[in-house]
Amino acid sequence: MSMSTPPPPRQVPGSAGPDSPFATEAARAGALRRMKRLATGLLVLMTAVFVVAFSLQESIPWMGYVRAAAEGGMVGALADWFAVTALFRRPMGLPIPHTAIIPRKKDQIGESLGEFVQENFLSDAVVGRKLKDLRFARTAGAWLATPAGSERVAKEAATAVRGALEVLDDRDVLALLESLARKHMLAPEWSSTLGRILRTVVQDGHHRQLVDLLADRAADWVAANRGTVIGLVAERSPHWVPNVVERLLAERIHRELSAFVEAVRRDPHHRVRGSIDAWLQDFARDMQSKPETIAKVERLKHSLLGDPQLQELAATGWSSMKSALVEAVEHPESELRRSFVRAVAEFGLRLTADQALAGKVDAWIANAGLYLVATYRGQIAGLIQDTVSHWDGEETSRKLELQVGRDLQFIRINGTVVGALAGLAIFTAATLLLA
Repeated sequence: MSMSTPPPPRQVPGSAGPDSPFATEAARAGALRRMKRLATGLLVLMTAVFVVAFSLQESIPWMGYVRAAAEGGMVGALADWFAVTALFRRPMGLPIPHTAIIPRKKDQIGESLGEFVQENFLSDAVVGRKLKDLRFARTAGAWLATPAGSERVAKEAATAVRGALEVLDDRDVLALLESLARKHMLAPEWSSTLGRILRTVVQDGHHRQLVDLLADRAADWVAANRGTVIGLVAERSPHWVPNVVERLLAERIHRELSAFVEAVRRDPHHRVRGSIDAWLQDFARDMQSKPETIAKVERLKHSLLGDPQLQELAATGWSSMKSALVEAVEHPESELRRSFVRAVAEFGLRLTADQALAGKVDAWIANAGLYLVATYRGQIAGLIQDTVSHWDGEETSRKLELQVGRDLQFIRINGTVVGALAGLAIFTAATLLLA
């Protein structure tokens, strides 16, 4: 009688013991083979004892007890071998009904396993209790506060940013920017808003520094361009005016112009400054109420934002910004990278020291976990069912036997021992009662 064994598993390097959840298939297969040899060895031992005792029981009366024990052990060993083997395959290849249960019932097993996991491991009570016991905020905070933790987060974030920027198509980004600009910049009417801003600026006197700057520049230009002013006067004077008169007139105009500009620059209440204030106030009012002015401002807006050079500048700016951002997040010594590392470490310290913040984070994680489980527990159970349904029947049987087959061999061993004791007890009782 041969005891069928599963095909040798794929050899995967590893050192975990066969009882470890991380044990490799090779380790489990080795442990299963050893237990099968032990259980089969007991059957062979019982068979040998039975043969010897059966042949000597006529001459040695007490050998009958040994024969009965060995006979019971053989029956128990064979019965349990059949029961264990029938789970995974047909014993000795015979088409016996209700054998090879796992290969034949693979889909039902996957469905039951998925339902079992969904009801017993993915229930709100189980998941909520586990998430509450994790105390994720303190553990994560302690790790983030360490240099290794904050650097690791910064490194992973840099990888994510670089990957996101590499995936983004520059044309798509520019198209998005253009779409946003049209929606939020071109579509709204600017004139009224700019008019209100200009009115506020003039009322608060913020424009006076610009007027001071213009006056200073004008005074500096007049002082530095005396020859230009004299030449302009000479060009525009009548031809019949004597040169001496032109010269004297040009000098006088330059002196008056210099005195005028200097007066504007020095006197904060000069009438020119007042005229500028009045003109700006009128222009601010016209931008809010005068249709002609509003139309001019809108045409200027569209002209500026639709300029091809501005679009080219946006494309160049995005390319430069992307390159600078990638370089900054990847370089360990960049200010952006160091600032991010410090922020992560400080957040970790807050998680460990601030009980209220840690409680909020733990509550948020628990709520998020419960939401995900409640939303996707059906899909998780379905994943288990689909995975098992796509397994080959023999492969499924082999996988399950590697997981639990070693422990099932103890059933064979116990069956051998219990069968031997039962056979001995029955023979002894019969001998005492019927002798």
